[in-house]
Amino acid sequence: MIIQNPFISVIIPAFNAEKYLKDAIESVIKQNYQPLEIILIDDGSTDNTAKVTKSFQNIKYIYQENSGPAIARNNGIKIAKGEFIAFLDADDLWTDNHLELLVSCFKKTHDLEVAIGYVQCLFLKEKNQEKEYFEEFSNSTINVNLGAGLYKKSVFKKLGNFDPNLSPSEDVDWFLRIKEANINQIIVSETMLYYRIHDSNLSKDRKNSYSAFLKSLKMSLDRRKKLRK
Repeated sequence: MIIQNPFISVIIPAFNAEKYLKDAIESVIKQNYQPLEIILIDDGSTDNTAKVTKSFQNIKYIYQENSGPAIARNNGIKIAKGEFIAFLDADDLWTDNHLELLVSCFKKTHDLEVAIGYVQCLFLKEKNQEKEYFEEFSNSTINVNLGAGLYKKSVFKKLGNFDPNLSPSEDVDWFLRIKEANINQIIVSETMLYYRIHDSNLSKDRKNSYSAFLKSLKMSLDRRKKLRK
């Protein structure tokens, strides 16, 4: 019996992402996987993000006023046609066998709902006018990064989408909700994502990030306490 490949919707939120976006999109196309759709949600970019996206064929380009990645992903989920959802940030890269390995997990385990792999951090080591060079930092590890996983769309119907009030830790909150709901998931001990660390994402508001992270943890604890009563 031949098991058909499931339809996958790949959602890429992008804000002023022209510098790295081409590489990110190409890492999806290199999967050579079908059936697949790529949905790029332009979160109010003022650079050439739209131009880079439209240089590729068959990518659904959606523009929204700047609202943050949580709302961008949620809007992508709304229009996604796939049975499965995958994510990729506009400055990261999938490994070449990303979809092949993750899809194989679902083919082996019928009731599996989430499969997630390891993340390899890449630090910007050198840059000049023509090229930037990234270098691997330490070993790949399990990390809270949506781009390393593959998710049945039905999981979002069970848990709801991402909470924009918890940005930039909406992904932490969502993974905690997966745990609380006993969603059937598997961790694949292979690198699935290259997370590129560079000047732009290093300059994010760390104080705000830490505050949102703590808030998501407290919300999870409150939910668990409520269930015990």
